[in-house]
Amino acid sequence: MTPDFSELVQEALAYKADYAAIVKSEQIKFVADFRKACEQNSCGKYNKNWMCPPAVGPLEELKERAGRFRQGLLFQTVHTIKSSFDWKGMMAAAKIHDGVFRNILGVIKAKYNFAAILPLSAGACIFCDKCAYVEGEPCRFPEQALASVEAYGIDVMNLEKACGIPYYNGKNTVSYVGLILFNTNEL
Repeated sequence: MTPDFSELVQEALAYKADYAAIVKSEQIKFVADFRKACEQNSCGKYNKNWMCPPAVGPLEELKERAGRFRQGLLFQTVHTIKSSFDWKGMMAAAKIHDGVFRNILGVIKAKYNFAAILPLSAGACIFCDKCAYVEGEPCRFPEQALASVEAYGIDVMNLEKACGIPYYNGKNTVSYVGLILFNTNEL
Protein backbone atom coordinates (compact mmCIF):
# COMPACT_ATOMS: atom_id res chain seq x y z
CA MET A 1 0.00 0.00 0.00
CA THR A 2 1.33 3.44 -0.98
CA PRO A 3 1.55 5.89 1.93
CA ASP A 4 -0.57 9.05 1.81
CA PHE A 5 1.60 11.99 0.84
CA SER A 6 -1.17 14.61 0.72
CA GLU A 7 0.68 16.54 3.45
CA LEU A 8 3.74 16.72 1.19
CA VAL A 9 1.58 18.14 -1.62
CA GLN A 10 0.14 20.74 0.77
CA GLU A 11 3.64 21.71 1.92
CA ALA A 12 4.77 22.21 -1.68
CA LEU A 13 1.81 24.51 -2.25
CA ALA A 14 2.59 26.40 0.98
CA TYR A 15 6.16 26.92 -0.27
CA LYS A 16 4.83 28.68 -3.38
CA ALA A 17 4.33 25.88 -5.89
CA ASP A 18 1.23 26.72 -7.92
CA TYR A 19 0.36 23.07 -8.52
CA ALA A 20 1.58 19.86 -6.92
CA ALA A 21 0.80 16.15 -7.10
CA ILE A 22 2.27 12.79 -6.16
CA VAL A 23 3.32 10.70 -9.14
CA LYS A 24 3.95 6.99 -9.41
CA SER A 25 7.02 5.87 -11.31
CA GLU A 26 4.92 4.06 -13.90
CA GLN A 27 3.40 7.44 -14.91
CA ILE A 28 6.81 8.71 -16.03
CA LYS A 29 7.48 8.33 -19.74
CA PHE A 30 10.95 8.78 -21.18
CA VAL A 31 11.30 10.11 -24.73
CA ALA A 32 14.69 10.26 -26.43
CA ASP A 33 13.59 13.24 -28.55
CA PHE A 34 13.37 15.43 -25.45
CA ARG A 35 16.99 14.68 -24.69
CA LYS A 36 17.85 15.39 -28.33
CA ALA A 37 16.44 18.88 -27.79
CA CYS A 38 19.21 19.37 -25.22
CA GLU A 39 21.75 18.27 -27.80
CA GLN A 40 20.44 20.93 -30.22
CA ASN A 41 21.58 23.45 -27.58
CA SER A 42 18.56 25.74 -27.77
CA CYS A 43 19.24 26.94 -24.20
CA GLY A 44 22.99 27.40 -24.75
CA LYS A 45 24.02 25.07 -21.91
CA TYR A 46 24.90 21.92 -23.86
CA ASN A 47 28.46 20.87 -23.00
CA LYS A 48 28.72 23.85 -20.59
CA ASN A 49 27.19 22.52 -17.37
CA TRP A 50 27.81 19.43 -15.21
CA MET A 51 24.08 18.80 -14.93
CA CYS A 52 23.40 19.03 -18.67
CA PRO A 53 24.30 16.69 -21.51
CA PRO A 54 26.76 15.29 -22.21
CA ALA A 55 28.30 15.65 -18.72
CA VAL A 56 25.19 14.51 -16.83
CA GLY A 57 25.43 11.08 -18.47
CA PRO A 58 23.86 9.00 -21.23
CA LEU A 59 20.07 8.88 -21.44
CA GLU A 60 19.84 5.14 -20.76
CA GLU A 61 21.89 5.51 -17.57
CA LEU A 62 19.69 8.38 -16.36
CA LYS A 63 16.52 6.47 -17.22
CA GLU A 64 17.79 3.50 -15.21
CA ARG A 65 18.67 5.78 -12.27
CA ALA A 66 15.21 7.39 -12.26
CA GLY A 67 13.60 3.97 -12.64
CA ARG A 68 14.87 2.96 -9.19
CA PHE A 69 12.31 5.25 -7.56
CA ARG A 70 8.70 4.31 -6.83
CA GLN A 71 7.09 7.74 -6.55
CA GLY A 72 7.76 11.43 -6.45
CA LEU A 73 6.46 14.93 -5.96
CA LEU A 74 5.71 16.80 -9.18
CA PHE A 75 5.13 20.53 -8.84
CA GLN A 76 4.90 23.56 -11.05
CA THR A 77 5.46 27.28 -10.61
CA VAL A 78 3.69 29.74 -12.91
CA HIS A 79 5.02 33.22 -13.63
CA THR A 80 3.60 36.20 -15.52
CA ILE A 81 5.93 37.71 -18.12
CA LYS A 82 5.57 40.72 -20.45
CA SER A 83 5.29 38.67 -23.64
CA SER A 84 6.19 35.28 -25.08
CA PHE A 85 9.53 36.87 -26.12
CA ASP A 86 10.39 38.23 -22.65
CA TRP A 87 13.69 36.36 -22.19
CA LYS A 88 14.70 38.51 -19.20
CA GLY A 89 11.36 37.76 -17.51
CA MET A 90 11.78 34.04 -18.20
CA MET A 91 15.25 34.03 -16.64
CA ALA A 92 14.00 35.96 -13.58
CA ALA A 93 11.15 33.44 -13.25
CA ALA A 94 13.66 30.57 -13.53
CA LYS A 95 15.57 31.98 -10.53
CA ILE A 96 12.34 32.25 -8.54
CA HIS A 97 11.47 28.66 -9.47
CA ASP A 98 14.95 27.54 -8.39
CA GLY A 99 14.38 29.12 -4.97
CA VAL A 100 10.97 27.48 -4.61
CA PHE A 101 12.45 24.14 -5.71
CA ARG A 102 15.31 24.36 -3.22
CA ASN A 103 12.93 25.33 -0.38
CA ILE A 104 10.67 22.35 -1.09
CA LEU A 105 13.71 20.06 -1.41
CA GLY A 106 14.97 21.35 1.95
CA VAL A 107 11.64 20.54 3.61
CA ILE A 108 11.69 17.04 2.13
CA LYS A 109 15.23 16.42 3.35
CA ALA A 110 14.52 17.81 6.82
CA LYS A 111 11.08 16.38 7.47
CA TYR A 112 10.79 13.11 5.57
CA ASN A 113 13.04 10.17 6.21
CA PHE A 114 13.10 8.89 2.65
CA ALA A 115 15.51 6.08 1.84
CA ALA A 116 16.64 7.92 -1.29
CA ILE A 117 15.71 10.97 -3.35
CA LEU A 118 16.47 12.23 -6.85
CA PRO A 119 15.74 15.94 -7.34
CA LEU A 120 15.15 17.08 -10.94
CA SER A 121 14.36 20.68 -11.74
CA ALA A 122 13.72 22.66 -14.92
CA GLY A 123 16.56 23.62 -17.22
CA ALA A 124 20.26 23.83 -16.49
CA CYS A 125 21.59 23.96 -12.95
CA ILE A 126 21.99 27.62 -11.96
CA PHE A 127 23.48 27.21 -8.48
CA CYS A 128 26.78 28.74 -9.61
CA ASP A 129 27.04 31.82 -11.80
CA LYS A 130 29.62 29.98 -13.91
CA CYS A 131 29.74 26.19 -13.93
CA ALA A 132 33.11 24.62 -13.15
CA TYR A 133 32.56 22.33 -16.16
CA VAL A 134 33.60 25.08 -18.60
CA GLU A 135 36.88 25.45 -16.69
CA GLY A 136 37.54 21.71 -16.76
CA GLU A 137 37.12 21.44 -12.99
CA PRO A 138 34.90 19.15 -10.90
CA CYS A 139 31.54 20.45 -9.71
CA ARG A 140 32.16 22.80 -6.78
CA PHE A 141 28.86 22.01 -5.04
CA PRO A 142 27.76 18.47 -6.02
CA GLU A 143 25.23 18.34 -3.14
CA GLN A 144 23.54 21.46 -4.51
CA ALA A 145 23.72 20.64 -8.23
CA LEU A 146 20.41 19.85 -9.91
CA ALA A 147 19.89 17.96 -13.15
CA SER A 148 16.81 18.70 -15.19
CA VAL A 149 13.78 16.69 -16.19
CA GLU A 150 14.74 17.54 -19.79
CA ALA A 151 18.22 16.02 -19.45
CA TYR A 152 16.54 12.84 -18.18
CA GLY A 153 14.30 12.75 -21.27
CA ILE A 154 11.11 12.90 -19.19
CA ASP A 155 7.89 13.73 -21.04
CA VAL A 156 6.76 16.55 -18.77
CA MET A 157 3.59 17.34 -20.71
CA ASN A 158 2.38 13.75 -20.41
CA LEU A 159 3.30 13.59 -16.73
CA GLU A 160 1.52 16.83 -15.89
CA LYS A 161 -1.56 15.69 -17.79
CA ALA A 162 -1.55 12.36 -15.91
CA CYS A 163 -1.50 14.29 -12.61
CA GLY A 164 -4.10 16.90 -13.50
CA ILE A 165 -1.57 19.75 -13.68
CA PRO A 166 -2.03 22.11 -16.66
CA TYR A 167 0.89 22.30 -19.05
CA TYR A 168 -0.21 25.65 -20.51
CA ASN A 169 -1.22 28.37 -18.06
CA GLY A 170 -2.29 31.17 -20.38
CA LYS A 171 -0.91 33.97 -22.47
CA ASN A 172 2.16 35.79 -21.16
CA THR A 173 3.05 33.14 -18.61
CA VAL A 174 5.98 30.81 -18.23
CA SER A 175 5.76 27.63 -16.17
CA TYR A 176 8.58 25.61 -14.64
CA VAL A 177 8.37 22.13 -13.23
CA GLY A 178 10.16 20.27 -10.47
CA LEU A 179 10.17 16.53 -9.85
CA ILE A 180 11.59 15.06 -6.67
CA LEU A 181 11.60 11.28 -6.90
CA PHE A 182 11.80 9.34 -3.67
CA ASN A 183 11.66 5.93 -2.07
CA THR A 184 10.28 5.38 1.37
CA ASN A 185 11.95 3.06 3.85
CA GLU A 186 9.03 0.66 3.39
CA LEU A 187 9.40 -2.18 0.91
